Formats: sequence, C-alpha cells, structure tokens
Amino acid sequence: MSQRFTEGDRVRVDIPDETDPDFDEFHGKHGVVKSVVKDDAGTETGDERDSVLYRVEFDHGSTMDFRWRDLRPATL
Repeated sequence: MSQRFTEGDRVRVDIPDETDPDFDEFHGKHGVVKSVVKDDAGTETGDERDSVLYRVEFDHGSTMDFRWRDLRPATL
C-alpha cells in the first residue's frame, strides 16, 4: 500500500472544492502528521491510496483526518 506521508512530516491542507464542509476551517492550514491510520476505503474506491488516513495536528492544536488527495508538502 502506497503511503504519501509519514509521521512527523509537515503538510499543508489543499482542499480544491470550496463547497467541501471542511474547506473554510482547514484549507491552506499547516500541521504535522501525527499518525497514519489504515482502513479499507481503497476497496470501495478502487484506489489503494484511499486506504490511508493521515491524522494531522495543526499549529493551533486541533487534529483532523485527511486522505492523500487533500494534503501537500508544507510550503513553510
């Protein structure tokens, strides 16, 4: 299974869909991958990358889980 990021990587959230409910709160924010969680979502979507959730802790202290498509390497 392909993993794009590992624990400790600094990332930036990049949600392309402005209607996504998480867009206003997280788009453009930076944080650190605190854990990598595997599930079976890839079986449903046909893309094995979807079976990885990245738990990101943000600079302001909150955490949120994201799939690979919503994360980029940090620009800071």
